[in-house]
Amino acid sequence: MTPDTGLIIGGQDRRTGSAGILEITDPATDDIIARLPKAGAAEAAEAAAISAEGFRDWSAMQPYERSGILRRAADLMRARTETAARDMTLEQGKPLAQARLEWNAAADLLDWYAEEGRRGYGRVIAGRTAENELKVLRRPVGPVAALAPWNFPAWGMMQKIAPALAAGCSVVAKPSEVTPVTTWHIARALLDAGLPPRAISVIWGASGEISEVLVKSDEIRKVSLTGSTRVGRIVAALAGQYLKKVTMELGGHAPVIVARDADLDRLIPLAAQWKFRNAGQVCVSPTRFLVEAPLHDRFVEGLAAAAAQIRVGHGLEDGTAMGPLCTRSQRNVIAALVEDARAQGAQVVAGGDAVGNTGNFYAPTVVAGAHAGLKAMNDEPFGPLALVARVGSVEEALAEANRMPVGLGAYAFTANQRTAAEIARNIRSGMLGVNHFALGLPETPFGGVMDSGFGSEGGIEGMEAYTTPLTVTTMMV
Repeated sequence: MTPDTGLIIGGQDRRTGSAGILEITDPATDDIIARLPKAGAAEAAEAAAISAEGFRDWSAMQPYERSGILRRAADLMRARTETAARDMTLEQGKPLAQARLEWNAAADLLDWYAEEGRRGYGRVIAGRTAENELKVLRRPVGPVAALAPWNFPAWGMMQKIAPALAAGCSVVAKPSEVTPVTTWHIARALLDAGLPPRAISVIWGASGEISEVLVKSDEIRKVSLTGSTRVGRIVAALAGQYLKKVTMELGGHAPVIVARDADLDRLIPLAAQWKFRNAGQVCVSPTRFLVEAPLHDRFVEGLAAAAAQIRVGHGLEDGTAMGPLCTRSQRNVIAALVEDARAQGAQVVAGGDAVGNTGNFYAPTVVAGAHAGLKAMNDEPFGPLALVARVGSVEEALAEANRMPVGLGAYAFTANQRTAAEIARNIRSGMLGVNHFALGLPETPFGGVMDSGFGSEGGIEGMEAYTTPLTVTTMMV
């Protein structure tokens, strides 16, 4: 991996950490591929303090100037794609082609917010008298703690860094200790592009300790987390005690409603592609396939055949379509869910076993005969596991889709506009894809409802989350 990786605090590299050494393991080989400094409470407190200085530096610059720096950083990211993508594959496991796509998508996200940051619109409100002028301005909220997961280490972190910087906020970025190097690459591109050094810090290590210090810090004014619902409750409760603004992008369990008039020839290859990308470690991964009875058997047969054709291997090997799961514990979770499904009468029609003797590989798996009693139908299976249930109608499918207390992403496949409209009216979800699976775009809000969190990342909503309104009322004299 990149040999000079270290913590970044106020733009300065740190080769040691108060919590010792963090070992990074290749999830495909179990080999230790890097030993990095491990941060703890001391580094978190220092980074938070410096972020207040960075906020003063960065927010004082004009939006046009900030935009230029962010755009230069996006260009630097694209120029460094091969190095960053290779490191991402080594620490996270996804195939190199997918790592390249994610890295460049993160650069596109930075570009989009670089432009959006030039348009930090307020509004003018008609006064009650001719002498009265009313304005609402948008001001950056202040230093931000960005807490990102390991499944999409570039995109997930950039969803927080890009709008925060575009709004004029400074950032303390805490990537997962499993995948810290990708965020280091992002920060280096930003600093090399001219970002004021104190406007960004990158720390990783003792995750709970770092997060607690950042959330409690007087300097941090906004917390953005992508993580599980369990962790989201803890962080949101702590942030509430300290009256911090929060954005919570939490767990999901995405249903896919397949109506009897769906085009299976188009759907099946798409379902296999999007279900098993990144080894199924995607918060909006299509997981619960609710298929109307006339198409059920053909769909099961087709998806099982497609899953069996997916080549599993090291992400750096040519032709690999699916890499390992990122952690051994996650592979063990998937194995336990599959065994529970077998014990409760469901049929494993593809996969269902670990692959090889090293690494965290698990075969692309399709389970038919899924029902609400399965653990996997109630606990989000963050891995290469597709669950297929037969339903008698769209209404029955909607009832199952809405049974869960989470609502992040959902999908519907139908050739009938009335059916699509019925699903859109009744689905309890923050996002719905009709006849496709692509939900995450820079220009659209990304977020969920209920236990899937609150707030949005992406779109103008994503940048507004890092601002506060300032009402200015003027009486002419």
